[in-house]
Amino acid sequence: MMSKEGKVFNDPIHGHLELHPLLIKIIDTPQFQRLRFIKQLGGAYFVYPGASHNRFEHSIGVAHLAGELARALRTQQSEHFAEELGKQPLNLVEELAQKLGIEQSELQITKNDITDEDILCVQIAGLCHDLGHGPFSHLYDGMFIKKQHPDKEWKHEKASIEMFDYLVEVNGLKKEMEKWNLNLTNDVVFIKEMIDGPLDTKTAQDKGWSYKGRGKEKSFLYEIVSNKRNGIDVDKFDYFARDCHHLGMKNNFDYRRFFHFARVCEVDGDKQICVRDKEVSNIYNMFHTRYYLHKRAYQHKVKGIIETMITDAFLKADEHIEIKGSGGRMFTLSTAMDNMEAYTKLTDHVFEQILFSSSDDLKEAREILERIISRDLYKFLGQKLIEKPDKPDAVPEKEWEDEARRNTELQLKAVKEAWEAGLAELNERLQPEDFEISVITLDYGKKDKNPVDYMHFYSKEKPDKAFKLPKEEVSQLLPKNFSETIVRIFCKKTDDTSLSAAKDHPLLKLWKNQKVRDDGTPENSRGETTN
Repeated sequence: MMSKEGKVFNDPIHGHLELHPLLIKIIDTPQFQRLRFIKQLGGAYFVYPGASHNRFEHSIGVAHLAGELARALRTQQSEHFAEELGKQPLNLVEELAQKLGIEQSELQITKNDITDEDILCVQIAGLCHDLGHGPFSHLYDGMFIKKQHPDKEWKHEKASIEMFDYLVEVNGLKKEMEKWNLNLTNDVVFIKEMIDGPLDTKTAQDKGWSYKGRGKEKSFLYEIVSNKRNGIDVDKFDYFARDCHHLGMKNNFDYRRFFHFARVCEVDGDKQICVRDKEVSNIYNMFHTRYYLHKRAYQHKVKGIIETMITDAFLKADEHIEIKGSGGRMFTLSTAMDNMEAYTKLTDHVFEQILFSSSDDLKEAREILERIISRDLYKFLGQKLIEKPDKPDAVPEKEWEDEARRNTELQLKAVKEAWEAGLAELNERLQPEDFEISVITLDYGKKDKNPVDYMHFYSKEKPDKAFKLPKEEVSQLLPKNFSETIVRIFCKKTDDTSLSAAKDHPLLKLWKNQKVRDDGTPENSRGETTN
């Protein structure tokens, strides 16, 4: 039965959720409530009117699913242990119980058992994994910070850990954590490791086991919230279901079946989350759903245009936005993430702050946002799928990966050089800064690799024996390649003269004529000759 201090949430995706009292304490802080004001899909709300959901509800959903999966694994472990125990002679079972000083019915797995504290830590990690997101989610770290501070290595997961520490400290939650038997050293480290991996990467390279929060016998717990091995985790389970719901798209992946058939098996000395072999098609469906969502929504070309415009506005407004941090220090839009007191105040509201400002310093930024509101958007000129040659059988995998990466980089460099060179032949009013060359990658989550190759399965007959399922043994209809790179070009000027000149760029004409007949005659996508 749930504690009186816990609460029930009615979630549109998962139904009625019961959350632990400690999770409620975390939710009821300014640092977590901030997530109410950060759109889950950034600029997608300007394209899909249903995509109004925020990081707040997603984080609660991930916390719920993290607990559900951890409990499902504990149930599987306990049932298997009881089954194996039942195969032993009765006298051995009695002897084991006597040695432990417990009743036979109380026999449980000990060293590898998932404790209540493990489950609570996993739920906290799920709840707090997105605390570090900035305005419009991935736009902030993936576009704005990358352009404003190109040499700075910063990602929202790092900020999530810093915000978690700040949240615990300023809200006095250490005593609350101890009240629920959490260790302020190991358990806090464990929570942060589940969000962003090993905290001491240098030590991790020198030792066989890189984590400190939990030992190797519980390595599978690190796969629940953010799975670095193959990308199958509850973070994706929630956002697939939630994003599809709000985008009005169908989600073909059933995470409940995954929970039912998931179990822990030993693989090369590690404990990994494995799933029944018959579920392999469900797993491929999950990764195809990821690709599908990126193709139709996350990398939608109009969303890309709008996020480029918001980024341009943020770049122009950066030094003129002042946010008060700790000790009375002032921070800008691009430095607020260096101070958690300041960062707590930074949300999507900065869009309206700029849009409704009367400051002359924000005039240029304001005009860009006004263009978004009036739908005077940058114009899409064209896109090109970067060619990817097939791998020769004789070339080793690693060598081919390096060669394929170099090939892609050379093609992208050639596109940018050809674009700038071609501008010289066009209207002198058009300059390189009048255009945005955007590069997007669509994949299954492991770049060029098949993520299912990093997963293990078990059979009904041998539930303890983990094995891989090669793609060739699953279906002949599965993808041959697992990533693609697309380059897009947008024009920031929308007057007829500029657009007409831009569309005459030789590179765009070349892209339109990229198909060639057997006789060498160029052909467009409608099968018409272009000569």
